[in-house]
Amino acid sequence: MRTQHTRPSPLFLALLAVTVGGGVLTIVESEFALTAGVVILVLGGWAVSLCLHEFGHAIVAYRGGDREVKWKGYLTLDIRRYTDPLLSFVLPLIFLLIGGIPLPGGAVWINHHALRNKRVESWVSLAGPLTNLVLGALLTIAVQLFFPDGEITPLSAGLSFLALLQFMAFLLNILPVPGLDGWGAIEPYLSYKAQVFGQKARQWAPLILFAVLIGLPAVGSAFFDIAYSIFDAVGGSRYSAALGYGTFMFWR
Repeated sequence: MRTQHTRPSPLFLALLAVTVGGGVLTIVESEFALTAGVVILVLGGWAVSLCLHEFGHAIVAYRGGDREVKWKGYLTLDIRRYTDPLLSFVLPLIFLLIGGIPLPGGAVWINHHALRNKRVESWVSLAGPLTNLVLGALLTIAVQLFFPDGEITPLSAGLSFLALLQFMAFLLNILPVPGLDGWGAIEPYLSYKAQVFGQKARQWAPLILFAVLIGLPAVGSAFFDIAYSIFDAVGGSRYSAALGYGTFMFWR
C-alpha cells in the first residue's frame, strides 16, 4: 500500500491563497471590493480552519498509534479527504452564510483499536476544538499587533469576526453531545450502554442541538455570551467583530 505524502495539498494552499486574496481586497478603496474581500476572507479562512481542525484530530491519532490516517491522506490538509465534500465543506459554509453559526465540518475516520489508551482517544477528540481555540487566539493577537490603539478597518473587522467564529466552533464542539468532539472526549470512559446510545444518537443529536440554539433565544443567547466571554478574555473587540459580521452578512 503506497503511503501518501504529508506535505500540504495544492487545494489547501489554494484555499490559503484565496483567503489572503480576500484580505488584500479589503484594502481596496471600493465598497464592493471591501465587502467582497471580507466575505472571501471569512469563507476562505473558515474553510482553512476546517482543514486544520481535522488535521488536529489526525496528527494526534497518528502520534497515538493510528498509522492509517497517513495513507488515508488526512495529514495532507486536503479538505476532500475529510469525508463527503457536501457534508464536510459545502453545508458548513452555507450555514455560516445563513446565520453565522460555525457548523462542525468533516471528520476523519480513526482506528480507535490502534490507539494506545483511553487518554489518547480523548486527546484525539479534543485536538480539533483546541485547534479552533488556538486559531482564534492567534487571529485576535494578530489584530492587536497590526491594528494598535483599537484601529478598525475592514480587514481588522473581518479578522475579528473570523476569530470569534473560531471561539464559537471551539465552544460548540466541546459540548458533550453525541456526534460532537466533546462526546468523543468522554466516550472512552462511559459505560457500554452509554456508548451504544451515543452511536445511535450521533446522527440526530447535533441537529437537535442546532434547532435548540436557533429556536430557543435564551439558550442561543447563553451560548453566544460564553463565546464572547472567551473572545473578550484574549483581548478581542466585540465592536470590530460586529462590524465584520455586518459586512459579511451584507444582504441583511
